Amino acid sequence: MKKNTVYIAKSLDGFISGKNGTLDWLESVPNPAQEDMGYSVFMKEIDAIVMGRNTFETVLNFDIDWPYTQHVFVLSRTLSEVPEDLRQKITILSGTPQEVLDEIHRREYFRLYIDGGVTIQRFVAENLIDEFRITTFPILLGEGAPLFGPLSEPLRLAYVRSDVYLGQLVHDVYRKIG
Repeated sequence: MKKNTVYIAKSLDGFISGKNGTLDWLESVPNPAQEDMGYSVFMKEIDAIVMGRNTFETVLNFDIDWPYTQHVFVLSRTLSEVPEDLRQKITILSGTPQEVLDEIHRREYFRLYIDGGVTIQRFVAENLIDEFRITTFPILLGEGAPLFGPLSEPLRLAYVRSDVYLGQLVHDVYRKIG
C-alpha cells in the first residue's frame, strides 16, 4: 500500500523553524523522561524517508549519530555527495514530487515519511500527502519557516485523532479525503 505521511512539529502560529532556521523552541517543553511521543511507533510504519537538502544538512549538524534506520532519499539539485559513512543509507534524487515518488516506488519503497519545509510544501501543493501527523507546541514564534505554503485549491482533510503529550503538546492526525 502506498502512503505518504508528514510527521512534524510546528509552533502555534504555524512555523516549523524560527527566525534564521532556529529549532531551539523544540526544547521549550521539558521532557525529563525523554518520551518520544509516538515517533518510534510511527517509524516502524514507514519504509523510507524523503527529505529536502536543508533538512538533511540540519540533521547532519545535530552532532549525533545518523538517527534513521530506514533508507533516506534526499531531494536536491545541487548536492552531489553525502558523507562516506552514509552512502549506503542515502540516495540523492531530483525532479518533481511525482517523478521522485515514481523513482522511489520503482525501488520498492511505498510507505514514505515526507520531511522538510519546502519538500512538504511541494508535495502538498501536488496533493501527494495522504496523512498529516502534526504536533503543535504552545509557543508563538512570530516569524520563521511556515509549515504550509500557497495551494491552487483547498485540500480537504478528515480528522482522525488527537493525542496530548507532556500535558502540553497536541499531536493531531488528519487523512486526505478521497
